This record gives sequence, structure tokens and C-alpha cells, in this order.
Amino acid sequence: MEVLTKKSSNIMIFFPELLLFLAGVILTIGDIFMKKWVNANDFYLFIIGIVLYLISMCILGYSFKFKNIAIASTMMVVFNVVTLAIVSWIFYGDKLSTWQIVGISTAMVSVVLCEL
Repeated sequence: MEVLTKKSSNIMIFFPELLLFLAGVILTIGDIFMKKWVNANDFYLFIIGIVLYLISMCILGYSFKFKNIAIASTMMVVFNVVTLAIVSWIFYGDKLSTWQIVGISTAMVSVVLCEL
């Protein structure tokens, strides 16, 4: 029984970060639907994007139970930017400049520093 409790507590240590990563990924998917809406002018794509944004914000709000509001918001935005850059590169062929990569890397370092 003690082993089960230890494993559960290990998972709970990263629970807020997992929530924020999930929120960032959902926000990225919402961004993709919004981009498709802009290109196709299909109202249903807009609604899907808004719903995904809302889900992401609900997860962010829930993460405030575990994290400082500023830290949680920063983490979600950084996760969103990183996943969006990867998705844009893979699916749309967008390339990042050296300075953009430096900026994203600096943002990722800021998240690590906030966790110390």
C-alpha cells in the first residue's frame, strides 16, 4: 500500500505542470482551428476554436489551485508557443529565425527558473 501511495504522490508532484501543458496544447489546437477559420471563413471552425480556447482557460483556472496565477499563466503561454512553433513548422513549413528560437528558448528557461 505504501508503494501505491508513493507512486501516486510522484504523479501529483507534476500534476499542475501536466495540466498546464494540456491547456497549452488545447490552446494550440484552438489556434489551428482559428487559422483554418480565417482561411476558409467557415463559422463552425470559429465555434470549435472558441470552445477549445474556453476549455484551455478552464484548465488554466483550475491550475490556480496549485500554482501562483502569474507562474501558471506564463507556463501555459510558453507551452502554447512551443507547441505552436512545432506544429507550424511540421504542418505549414513555417521556419523560425535564430532570434525567434532564442526568444522561445529564453521563455522555456524562464519557466524552469520560476519552478526553482
